[in-house]
Amino acid sequence: MSQLALVQPFQGWRPLREHVSRVAAPPYDVLNSDEARAMAEDNPYSFLRVSKAEINLPVGTSPYDAAVYQKAAENFAALKQQGILVQDPQPCYYVYRLIMDGRAQTGVVAAASVQAYDSDRIKKHEFTRPDKENDRTEFAWQLKAHSGPVFLTYRHNVRIDNLVNKVCAGEPIYDFTAPDGIQHTLWVSADAADNQQITEAFDALAHVYVADGHHRSAAASRVHRRFVEEGLGRDDEEAPHNRFLSVLFPDNQMRILDYNRVVKDLGGLSRAAFLERLGEAFEITPQRVPCTPNQRRTFGMYLEGVWYKLVLKAEIADPEDPTKRLDVSLLSDHLLAPILGIEDLRRDARIDFVGGIRGMAGLMARVDSGEMAVAFSMCATTMDDLMAVADDGQVMPPKSTWFEPKLRDGLVTQGF
Repeated sequence: MSQLALVQPFQGWRPLREHVSRVAAPPYDVLNSDEARAMAEDNPYSFLRVSKAEINLPVGTSPYDAAVYQKAAENFAALKQQGILVQDPQPCYYVYRLIMDGRAQTGVVAAASVQAYDSDRIKKHEFTRPDKENDRTEFAWQLKAHSGPVFLTYRHNVRIDNLVNKVCAGEPIYDFTAPDGIQHTLWVSADAADNQQITEAFDALAHVYVADGHHRSAAASRVHRRFVEEGLGRDDEEAPHNRFLSVLFPDNQMRILDYNRVVKDLGGLSRAAFLERLGEAFEITPQRVPCTPNQRRTFGMYLEGVWYKLVLKAEIADPEDPTKRLDVSLLSDHLLAPILGIEDLRRDARIDFVGGIRGMAGLMARVDSGEMAVAFSMCATTMDDLMAVADDGQVMPPKSTWFEPKLRDGLVTQGF
């Protein structure tokens, strides 16, 4: 198979304008089943009935039950049959803008190449879990569609900026504010000549990066292989199973929040012994207010109702390795592993992770409730960090990045 263009326009399935705010839903992985059921309770058109289809089955049904994938496909088909979702008659790009707290980020919704993913032209920075890959693969296979977009990023590019701005000069097809206060605006680019320029501009990039959606992109690769192995598909530019739904944002518009840690116990140490051990690697300063770090090698700690500022001592040099010098790695290598005995962030049940969107109050609540013994806050990982790790062919520790705002499911879906 010859090299496919990095991205292509596609014939997206979209809600009718009058239904978009009811169809569009939070991503499947930011809500549990009970939250999704409550959110969609009075809304038959919510895309949660596709992405979290267990809410249409008896309470307690596992999200991984075969009946859930079947129900998802049925509900997706029903939205199309009822005319709630309609397919664009020609291949389009879509420009998607999100505004959160007055800050905008604008990206291009496109069908990205599985070939580019498999060859590492689309670079990754996280390991995937087989159970989650299996889930997303079966979901896409039953729907014969990719719904939740993979969040890609690229080094900002003036040529692409100009093409995006040209599309945004027109009238948007959607413009609504979700219940969480985030504004979502979508433009449709249907002009073939304009779209060819967009294709060529992205194809001139050496690499793009998965920011969020490693399991969805891995699942798309598996769906492609399944099509080929079962003799159902072909390997050419026009075959939709060779592509997956993505939104590409320039790196200079991205917002990464901190991703903090809470731990159940002090590993058998008393408070005094724990602080003494900490003092071997960190300068420790009590704080009157919650500690929100704003520079590297600095951490906040909340223990027994008191905040502390922890600064890694100057004599501890930064590693050359781009993964090892991340703050999330420094915390693990100098505190979580040697002092608290937490070696495996993926499997150790003593540690949990709290997205920065919940703020310092979210950390304090976990400790004050008695559920956790200690919390750690840290600086957010930067886009430069993410790209350096991916460029080096490495992966970040678990829960290194929390992206906001979250992309809405159901705005555009790519069938195959």
